[in-house]
Amino acid sequence: MSVNLTAYQQINEQLKPYNAKLVAVSKIKPVSDIQALYDAGQRIFGENYVQELQDKQPQLPADIEWHFIGHLQSNKVKYIAPFVSMVHAVDSLKLLEEISKQAAKHNRVIRCLLQVHIAAEETKFGLDDTELEQLLETYTAQKDRFAHIQIAGLMGMATNTDDMQQVKNEFHHLHTLQQGMKQRFFADTDAFTELSVGMSGDYKIALEEGSTMVRIGSMLFGARY
Repeated sequence: MSVNLTAYQQINEQLKPYNAKLVAVSKIKPVSDIQALYDAGQRIFGENYVQELQDKQPQLPADIEWHFIGHLQSNKVKYIAPFVSMVHAVDSLKLLEEISKQAAKHNRVIRCLLQVHIAAEETKFGLDDTELEQLLETYTAQKDRFAHIQIAGLMGMATNTDDMQQVKNEFHHLHTLQQGMKQRFFADTDAFTELSVGMSGDYKIALEEGSTMVRIGSMLFGARY
């Protein structure tokens, strides 16, 4: 078993003061490793690939909260709609509509995070600030189209850099954006409170900048080859 239970306990202790949740990123890791972390108390697991998640889900306990954290194509939503709890990386109105449509078939509500592009790299996905605003305007004006989703907050990935001040600034920008959009579009609801930022290398900074959900893989499961 390659699960680091010591790291798991340490991370949980670090999350407590912030009341943040741990998403254990289990992509390309065997079912036995996920089960071992489940047995230690972990319930939220994040996967990046639809086919892999489809294969793993029936083999593991039913009370696992599966989060899809990779880039999701609209035509793949139907495969995970029966069981996925949250989709982290929604970057278009089309995808939001498809998630609602597929969730409706199973009489479910799927929580979604909108992915905002905060990194300097062009390769990363996500909405810019203006696109985010436009999407939320459409969503709030046409709620009936999205009856089977709940927009729970924002998600982002920082620039892959050793410059931690830059990472901090990017997280800070996203947190400010999340608070602004909460006030503007969700002020009278308990929705839009989540901020999914922070991974193994930068989660401590993310917590300081308002993260409610950190996505950690290598510290728990070892490096991916």
